Amino acid sequence: MSRKPDEYAIFILLNSGHREEVRFSSIQDFQKWYSGELVPKSDSDDFINVPIRNIQGEYMVIRPSSIVGIRVEPIFFGSVERL
Repeated sequence: MSRKPDEYAIFILLNSGHREEVRFSSIQDFQKWYSGELVPKSDSDDFINVPIRNIQGEYMVIRPSSIVGIRVEPIFFGSVERL
């Protein structure tokens, strides 16, 4: 039986070597932001907003041209971390 993730951690890897993490409540929310904000301006040096899910009304701004990679990680709140 497959489980549905409770949220998704999105890691934005920048060309400076930094890594920023933002969270989305569903993969559809991430895809909507990605296809609506990031893809159309992928070569731009203008800032775009990145929504920060856990802090209402606060945003991170980023230059799309500085993004070199994105990692998507499903988060399950009921998971037990194993060592």
